[in-house]
Amino acid sequence: MLNDVKVVICGKEYKLRTAESPNYVYSLARALETKINEHMNSGSGTSPYTAAIMVALSVLDDLNKANIKLENVRSQTKEYVDEAGKSRIERDSAQKEVEALKAKIVQLENMIKLKQLKESLE
Repeated sequence: MLNDVKVVICGKEYKLRTAESPNYVYSLARALETKINEHMNSGSGTSPYTAAIMVALSVLDDLNKANIKLENVRSQTKEYVDEAGKSRIERDSAQKEVEALKAKIVQLENMIKLKQLKESLE
């Protein structure tokens, strides 16, 4: 469901149609206006338009850096999952080998018992 939301940024009203909640959109608008005002009040004497461009560039920079970090985390997670899969296969193989060795031990113990029994009968 789309919501019609009106926000005011730097004295100008914007009408938006969004799937986001109105409160969320209001909080974004307040945060944007705060960043624009900080830029305008930094002593550079920039216009709201120029300040908005600078804020947009800063936000895009943050987004790009966050996406790079996210991709690194995804790549690292994939490596961990691959390693876990290999470890699981190695564990399964080792468990099979342990079971085979246990069976061999039982077989050898039985052979020893048979030999001892034969020797005791002779």
